[in-house]
Amino acid sequence: MPDTYRKDMQADDPHVTLITPSAPIATPSHGGRAKCLQRLVRLELPVPRTVALSFDTVHRIAQGEVPPPALILGQFAPGTLLCVRPSSEDPDWGGPGSVLNIGMNDATFVEYSDRIGAEAASALYMRFVTGYAIHVARLDPDVFEEIDTTGQQGLSDALRAYEEEAEEPFPQDPAVQLTAVLRTMARAWEGTTARLLRQAKGAPVDAGLGLIVQEMALGLGTGECGSGVLQLVNSDTGLPQITGRYMHQSQGREALRNESKALFLERDPRGPSLEELAPEAFEQLKAHARLMRQRLRAEMQIEFTIENGRVHILDGVRVKRSPRGALRIAVRLAEDGIISREEALMRVEPRGLSELLHRQVSPEAERDVIGRGVAASPGAATGKIVFNAAEAQASAARGEPCILVRRETSPEDVRGMHVAAAVLTERGGMTSHAAVIGRGLGLPSVVGAANMGFRLNDKLLISQDGRRFREGDTITVDGTSGQILAGAPAMVEAALDDAFRTFMSWADDARDIGIRANADTPADAATARNFAAQGIGLCRTEHMFFEAERITPMREMIFADSPDDRKAALARLMPMQRADFTELFRIMEGMPVCIRLFDPPLHEFLPTDRAGLRDLAEALDLPVSDVTRRVEAMGEYNPMLGMRGVRLGIAVPEIYDMQARAIFEATIDASKDGAPVEPEIMLPLVSAMKEVELVKTRIDAVAAAVRNERGRDFDYSLGVMVETPRACLRADEIAQHADFMSFGTNDLTQMTYGLSRDDAGRFMSHYVQQGVFAEDPFHRLDPDGVGELIKIGVERGRHGNGGIMLSICGEHGGDPDSIAFCREAGIDYVSCSPFRVPVARLAAAQLALKERIG
Repeated sequence: MPDTYRKDMQADDPHVTLITPSAPIATPSHGGRAKCLQRLVRLELPVPRTVALSFDTVHRIAQGEVPPPALILGQFAPGTLLCVRPSSEDPDWGGPGSVLNIGMNDATFVEYSDRIGAEAASALYMRFVTGYAIHVARLDPDVFEEIDTTGQQGLSDALRAYEEEAEEPFPQDPAVQLTAVLRTMARAWEGTTARLLRQAKGAPVDAGLGLIVQEMALGLGTGECGSGVLQLVNSDTGLPQITGRYMHQSQGREALRNESKALFLERDPRGPSLEELAPEAFEQLKAHARLMRQRLRAEMQIEFTIENGRVHILDGVRVKRSPRGALRIAVRLAEDGIISREEALMRVEPRGLSELLHRQVSPEAERDVIGRGVAASPGAATGKIVFNAAEAQASAARGEPCILVRRETSPEDVRGMHVAAAVLTERGGMTSHAAVIGRGLGLPSVVGAANMGFRLNDKLLISQDGRRFREGDTITVDGTSGQILAGAPAMVEAALDDAFRTFMSWADDARDIGIRANADTPADAATARNFAAQGIGLCRTEHMFFEAERITPMREMIFADSPDDRKAALARLMPMQRADFTELFRIMEGMPVCIRLFDPPLHEFLPTDRAGLRDLAEALDLPVSDVTRRVEAMGEYNPMLGMRGVRLGIAVPEIYDMQARAIFEATIDASKDGAPVEPEIMLPLVSAMKEVELVKTRIDAVAAAVRNERGRDFDYSLGVMVETPRACLRADEIAQHADFMSFGTNDLTQMTYGLSRDDAGRFMSHYVQQGVFAEDPFHRLDPDGVGELIKIGVERGRHGNGGIMLSICGEHGGDPDSIAFCREAGIDYVSCSPFRVPVARLAAAQLALKERIG
């Protein structure tokens, strides 16, 4: 006998031990199932006698070093049937299937026939033979699954089939049976396939497996016998509801696998129930479940067996739950005083909140996947395919939901995105135009679906398996998973109820970093308020210029030959801008609103197709040839690194003058009716201190003029958007002329990597798979490269201006891991898309709580 095993099992044996209240059992050494069973034993629940094998023991079994079977069998009465179940540290990591009725042989068959009847004994023996043959002896499963006889004849057929396939009789010695089962389960866990599967679920490479050997509570016999599962909540909704099933003459989880033959638990008009059949057992089960909820501090699912009317608790696991179920369960446990509010906050995954805010494809729905891309904006929507913004608007006018399909979107597509149910693009990544606007609108979006064929001229979308979908065909975009589906699968609606609001108020009490929203329209601002954002951290004003009544004067301004002509065109836009800002200020009711002045290159507002050029020529009363020539002349080799941002504000200062006047006049108008407004004006793409000085001088002059004209005073702050590496490095100089600095992490990542954020999605998955990057840097902030620049910018910015406000306003503001970096770097607040605000609020709370707990 190896020295590692003792001759007699002792209560303090850490490797092979009888589960008692004081046995040395822990989740990291024996697994969650073994530890839970010990807790149930401590609660004096009716748990069958159980022996636990440690991770170390199971590993040695896989290497061929099996503990003496007598060491285990000696803990049970002779002739007792046993089952072996896996016990991994995390139940989500899976494990080998359980094996039931170990110890059944010809002799015990005779004994059990006398006790429970030949029919039930035959069923027990036959199930063991079949399970052993398939999972332990690795015989052809078809041979045993094709046996259609039952009772003693079925048993004889199964034993005969085993002997023919294995070329030896079925093993009769319980010690041999148990040894073979233990060895098979241990080796299955350490096999390559199993290891890869659990690593995909987040398990470490060296994750261990424990095994438990438990006395069988038969579930078959002459009295009321059967098995089932019970829980006190609905897994999907998290609301109180007794759910589960019970099945006569069954073992394990057969009640769930054969729902058509199973009984309900509570009285139910749809059929018979356990409550009617065995009311005492049903009441016991509910009492046990309530006790487990109270003492184990979680909603638990009980696996139980009834043997001759007597209840046995075989196992208890935490109830599987949807994100909405997890939130409601956590809130109810806290409100009932079972857990603290802080613990309730830690029990909900921040990213899971996205599923509460949007419609989702039902987990039960069949998925006919026709393509995949980057899951850029969560939620799911079904609609008819359209291929441009005009068709999307026409579809909306008819009251038909549509999916806007584009090669990639541009600002001209925003009108179509506003009315579409979802967006699908061939190109793009997490910070492409479609992704950013989609998240801001709460619009399900899948981008970078390069495995599909986008033939826009033919109005044709080709699936990855070659199927053709034309304009008007119905598809579903799942922005949570990145899948595109044919047809209209069943959906689950969003759910924002009192439990959600209560939970988020707890998060706000715990967090220590501000959360604002990126909002470009009044609708965005209203959504931000609904999700309790602490203001607007980024309002991108250029999106306001693409409305039909605004695009023409905008184009006239671009084509103007003199400053006076530009001012005349901008004068038509100014009242519209003022109205936009007034509405934003009124919605936010005195909360901070950070307005980024005009950023994109002007060519984005000009048409590129022949029809658009002809319409523009007619509006400007110019020849088409002149318009075409002027449009072509405005082209740039690399427009995103050209005449845009503050550079445009210096070269064409009339634009910023108009916007500043609109902001200041709106400030006065909105302050008349409500809380005083103090706007924050942000200059984009700053690289040098002199840029700030030049623009600030003009904006101050506009402010003075408005004060004099209106006879009203107001305050405002001016800051910069840090998007270039140079701005980070020269932050001490720039900060001396700024009230705040906001790191625009989308462009800063692009410029740091020299990587187009619109094109990165085409190859980024290959980079991540091959370990070049740990994660898409446009999805999760790169702490080493981009993060180093931000830390430099924070340190130098505060050195230049000790009172400066610091934030980030790129899409990283809604990513929990990126928020962790921001807290560490000393950022005052993060700003993200409105629908990501709840995720950011919870992530920030959890980070603060972890720090306090240590």
